[in-house]
Amino acid sequence: MHHIGYLLTEGFQIMGLATQAVFEHANEAAGEEFYRMRNYSVEGGEVSSSLGMRVSTEKATASATIDTWVVCGVANPLEFPASAAERAFLQRAAKKARRIAGICTGGFVLAEAGLLARRRATTHWAFAQAMRARFPEIQVEDDRIYIVDGALWTSAGMTAGLDLALAMVGKDLGDEAARSVAHKMVMHQHRAGGQSQHSEMLALAPKTDRIQDALNYARSHLKRALTVEELAAQANLSARQFTRVFTAETGLSPAKAIEGLRLEAARLMIEQSRHPLEVVARETGFRDRRHMREVFLRGFGVAPQSLRREGRA
Repeated sequence: MHHIGYLLTEGFQIMGLATQAVFEHANEAAGEEFYRMRNYSVEGGEVSSSLGMRVSTEKATASATIDTWVVCGVANPLEFPASAAERAFLQRAAKKARRIAGICTGGFVLAEAGLLARRRATTHWAFAQAMRARFPEIQVEDDRIYIVDGALWTSAGMTAGLDLALAMVGKDLGDEAARSVAHKMVMHQHRAGGQSQHSEMLALAPKTDRIQDALNYARSHLKRALTVEELAAQANLSARQFTRVFTAETGLSPAKAIEGLRLEAARLMIEQSRHPLEVVARETGFRDRRHMREVFLRGFGVAPQSLRREGRA
């Protein structure tokens, strides 16, 4: 039997516990209780979620025979960092457990415990930059659903925690069991692409209306070549001024930002329509299907064809 301990901290997000359903269905697929889940906290007793729901927990001890520890995230890890006791516990537990996972911002708890140093990791896109700034020794990859680096597992967000849990099932029980669980839970066995839950426009977050107006124009005219001069005219700036201001406000060059908008638009067309990939490429401003594929591989790590096959699975 594989014991999974969920380490809950005050203000944890209740959706993190939804991943237990993946292991529950895995037991059904295995025909036995392969997984046994328990909720823990460093002090034991009741722990309050971010919604105020109270969950009973057992006192976590490093001597417990836990194969996998799962740390649920909180709404804002910058306001609610891990306590000294939680950090110390995870440092001890990491020496015994087969693997440790951080769901969503739970990755911050692993980072604060020093477990992710010189490791690849991901977290919720809204806090990826903060993780980079606070923990420069971590290789943060903010466009991945989940990342496995040795015994350390991290997921991008709460729903990505389901993908992470399903990947654990696949590793432990094989693809057929994972496929059965995915079918029962009406989810993809392998979700393609990166953190598709956030909008490229929201991620850019320009500070002034003139740059926002230029972005709105670009999004409505992705089929065009969209030169810097054309965008600068929408902001009533010279091309040189526009490039400087745009980069200062968004952190990206105009070309890189437009590429991101094209990627987002193409991904949505692929997921939500049956248009041939040649049409998708043309309508979203890529030179051709081959160019779109190159940009997809660079941006999402998967080809457009793979994304379409996954959407039809």
